Amino acid sequence: MGMSSGGGGHRHRRRNEVMSQINVTPMVDVMLVLLIIFMVSAPLLTVGVPIDLPQTQAKSLDQDKEPLTVSVNLQGQVFLQNSEIPIEELVAKLKAVTEARGGFDERIYVRGDRKVDYGTVMRVMGRLSSAGFRRVALVTEVEQGS
Repeated sequence: MGMSSGGGGHRHRRRNEVMSQINVTPMVDVMLVLLIIFMVSAPLLTVGVPIDLPQTQAKSLDQDKEPLTVSVNLQGQVFLQNSEIPIEELVAKLKAVTEARGGFDERIYVRGDRKVDYGTVMRVMGRLSSAGFRRVALVTEVEQGS
């Protein structure tokens, strides 16, 4: 009734034998952590100048590259992308940016707070028009409700 040490039903692995299975658990853990990081950071990437946009029923425009955005907030401050600039410097800075990006055919989006003075937005639009920018679009939100 002794135990035999040879050739039973168990195979013992040698130390040098290569493991033939892939352990995917660490990869799944890393992917879940990356997913959580991207879910938390994605809303932070769209931060810009806080503006309460008016609502319309117009369709959105398709754009393949990041547009140039001029924003006018409730206090009448003018922003190019996310940095505040005096309205007198708007045209010069826009010309410099558009020339660096490839010319005057660049589309420029104007975002104006719904409660800002109409004249302030028109002053910005007038400066853009007189400077030769022809592809200027007003940004609104999609109309909600009735």
